[in-house]
Amino acid sequence: MLNKEQDIFNALFEGVSEGVLVVNTNQKIVSVNSSVEKMFGYDNGELIDQLLPVLIPKNYHAGHGAHFDGFMKQKEKRKMGVGRDLFGAKKSGEIFPLEVGLNPFKIDETTYIMALIVDVSVRKQQEEQILLLNEQLEKKVKERTKELSTSVKELKVLNIELDKENKKRIEAENKTKDALKKEKELNELKTKFLSLVSHEFKTPLSGILTSAMLLGKYKLTEQQQKRDKHLQTITNKVHYLNNILNDFLSLEILETGKVKYKFYTFRLSKVVNEVVYNANMLLKEGQRIKYPEDIDEISLTQDEKTVELALSNLVNNAIKYSPVNTEIIINIKQGKKFTTITIKDNGIGIPEADQKNIFNRYFRAENALLSEGTGIGLNIIKNHLQNLGGTLTFESEENVGSTFTMKIMNIAK
Repeated sequence: MLNKEQDIFNALFEGVSEGVLVVNTNQKIVSVNSSVEKMFGYDNGELIDQLLPVLIPKNYHAGHGAHFDGFMKQKEKRKMGVGRDLFGAKKSGEIFPLEVGLNPFKIDETTYIMALIVDVSVRKQQEEQILLLNEQLEKKVKERTKELSTSVKELKVLNIELDKENKKRIEAENKTKDALKKEKELNELKTKFLSLVSHEFKTPLSGILTSAMLLGKYKLTEQQQKRDKHLQTITNKVHYLNNILNDFLSLEILETGKVKYKFYTFRLSKVVNEVVYNANMLLKEGQRIKYPEDIDEISLTQDEKTVELALSNLVNNAIKYSPVNTEIIINIKQGKKFTTITIKDNGIGIPEADQKNIFNRYFRAENALLSEGTGIGLNIIKNHLQNLGGTLTFESEENVGSTFTMKIMNIAK
């Protein structure tokens, strides 16, 4: 077929990792590289002069001819099977998924079709595993959201009744309008949450899966350091996913407008110790947290969980957006009416153009788009602090760092 070009063709075929197969207009196989033979389980030269359908599962033979004829009419370079899955048949009869790119060309006025073939079995298995993990996480989210407030439960019941009774009118028109407004906002939250699951969960789940697979390969005692590294990766990714779920649940509770705070007196050092302990597991190489001085005698009569949530969010952000070998500084001062907590970092800072939107829900600063995050943490803690009579402010300069200041009443009213 190729005459003097044969050696060049052979060199090119064997120089690529993908499977390369060439057929003529009669679908007779005229050339393959070793990758195709290995992929389909054939010996060297065994496929030459066989017809292309030998590599196609029998249940696809009926429609193959029409697809081939259609391609020959167009004779354009394209990817095969757009919008549907493709499968190949090995010599053993085993069926496996693949991707195929078709490239027509001529030699001595004779038309040939070159197919570039990629075995995607491993990728398909990984996608199925990720989908399974996503389903499991979504199931956990549904279990956690069963504890929504009474108003949200009534809203769901109302929604079911509206569907069953063809939008039956309720007695109080104002209550109906409020309920429909809350329903719309709740649906928007759920839609945005599903989008977060799709985008924010895939990367950490892939990291967890990869680390879990690699752990099984390190079986020797001297490989403990490598095992510890992957265990730390899994711990960090799980901690990140848990924070996303907690943020979403907290956001829905705030949306109901009926947050139930529990006020009692506690030492602030207890909260700081818990936050710093958990944050130490997230520190990058060389990072350190400077513990506040003289706080042993500081007490608050507030909602402890909310104070811990706010401080933890700010410290974790400082760690995430700061480089290695930097210091995160926590300062605490108590006045007669308010306690002021500042968290200072030397991180990437917030661009001036983005600073006016930094507390908006789902907003991410331009220089933080490639970092993990949902854009709801600051919005949540600012709303909580406002509910408790406090404030959250910041000062920041891009590429210099940020200082967030949390001001909260010593005694809740």
